[in-house]
Amino acid sequence: MLFEHAERKEKMDNFTFYSPTYFAFGKGQEQEAGKLVKRFGGTKVLIHYGGGSVVRSGLLDRVKASLEAEAIPYIELGGVQPNPRSGLVYEGIQIARREKVDFILAVGGGSTIDSSKAIAAGVPYDGDFWDFYCGKPVEKGMALPIGTVLTIAAAGSEGSPDSVITREDGLLKRGASGEGLRPVFSILNPELTQTLPAYQTACGVTDIMAHLLERYFTRTANVEATDRMIEAHLLTMIHEAPLVIADPNNYDARANIMWAGMMAHNNSCGVGRSQDWASHGIEHELSAQYDCAHGAGLAVVFPAWMTYNYKEDVMRFAQLATRVWGCQMNFANPEETALEGIARFKSFLKSIGMPLTFAELGASESDIELMAHRCAYGNGGSGTVGGFVSLTEEDIASIYRLML
Repeated sequence: MLFEHAERKEKMDNFTFYSPTYFAFGKGQEQEAGKLVKRFGGTKVLIHYGGGSVVRSGLLDRVKASLEAEAIPYIELGGVQPNPRSGLVYEGIQIARREKVDFILAVGGGSTIDSSKAIAAGVPYDGDFWDFYCGKPVEKGMALPIGTVLTIAAAGSEGSPDSVITREDGLLKRGASGEGLRPVFSILNPELTQTLPAYQTACGVTDIMAHLLERYFTRTANVEATDRMIEAHLLTMIHEAPLVIADPNNYDARANIMWAGMMAHNNSCGVGRSQDWASHGIEHELSAQYDCAHGAGLAVVFPAWMTYNYKEDVMRFAQLATRVWGCQMNFANPEETALEGIARFKSFLKSIGMPLTFAELGASESDIELMAHRCAYGNGGSGTVGGFVSLTEEDIASIYRLML
């Protein structure tokens, strides 16, 4: 194991935190979309969405009616796929420029919101929008304003300054970030998630848990407040996920998952502490290569990452095991407690229908070296990933092999 040990920080980091998104939460709130667009200055809207479900459910029609009620003209661009593609982003930028759009309204899940953010950044930018996915930050005022109508609790993009896009050329899946990408408003109606298949719901829950765990595994000591916030949201997922799998129409469970999903990724749980994010980078190579669901990929990656790295800070893994997974602390052998927590995490993922192996994703051992290299060096990477543990290309390949 080629660890490069990061220095442990004994005090909470200084931080600034500003999360100005306006949230409209609850039943029927999508009918307020037009009023909210007007409130935030939109005069001509690009409605961006995926396809079937928002059309079949009548959601798209309700959103359009709300815009018409406010006399706000709009154009439409559907076709967003899971792991959203750069080709549609380029098309959206061209349409928005031609039609003189000044507001992007995403109707869908994380993929639709991420694609909308890329379009919003690309429209006023003189260069290639992909520059933002190569490390150029999207500062406030550099993108068109974005609103969202969320249909799946998962990515947290409805409250975050982040976006992930796959470039077809080279199958590169990369992220962009900056306050210019944070939505000005987001509509969260838990009812809109009730028609999701159980598998998609479980993928969303897994994604939410991964966002929390990326922040939990930190080099910063004495961050009890955010530790406890993260643990509370993880416990919410563990409690509510089986309820919605058993009864998709359980509104209260859906509501708790939806709000926790936003809180997991607007960084209120991550301030003042270093974070990791290696697992997301490792997973992005899987979903770019095989087009698997992001949450499903994370279900395979995260337990493997934990197994590979738990000795780096056994007591943090043991803390997670006892506080979240209900394990009894073995003070004589804390490694046993840490490993039991990882085992319970895997059992939970399996119980909600998530995959745990390469084979279940349709991934191939023959691609491990390629994916490890892309993860470490792709898009100008430094050769290592991760903030909790700095992982080399060789480490990444070893983690992939733990998934076989």
